[in-house]
Amino acid sequence: MSSDQFVVSSPSISSNGPIPEKHYWNDFGCTGGNISPGLKWSGAPKETKSFAITVYDSDAPTGSGFWHWVAYNFPANVTSLEEGAASLGNLPAGVVEGNTDLGKPGWFGPCPPPGRVHHYHFTVHALKTEKLELPSNATAAFVGFMLWQNTIAKAMLTGTGGPRK
Repeated sequence: MSSDQFVVSSPSISSNGPIPEKHYWNDFGCTGGNISPGLKWSGAPKETKSFAITVYDSDAPTGSGFWHWVAYNFPANVTSLEEGAASLGNLPAGVVEGNTDLGKPGWFGPCPPPGRVHHYHFTVHALKTEKLELPSNATAAFVGFMLWQNTIAKAMLTGTGGPRK
């Protein structure tokens, strides 16, 4: 489902590199700026009708990871987000933010616990549909299920957070 040509990058996060603390959450013991990183993607399949973006911490001690951001219905002609776009709500018209594992929509920056490195996966999903029609209170897991059904390709950038002292 991934394509060698479909890639995502960030001006502030290198592949498997550390995520700068300005992107960290400012709660739960973290003192970051909660600024969403800029993202840029290219090489999506020609049949892409929209995009979705998810940010997932696979190392969260929950048994099921932790969804930090879920957004969908990005128009097919959108191929980047400026730094701060998600955290400031400056998203393209029609984009819907799904609930994170905090139980509400919006950007929730990384906040790794003391003493451990966590891996945060920024995934851009190329979708075969122009819109996902989901209830406004859809959980991240439900959005993920619908993404699984509609994704034709995906590109991922993984950054690390921590260990925090």
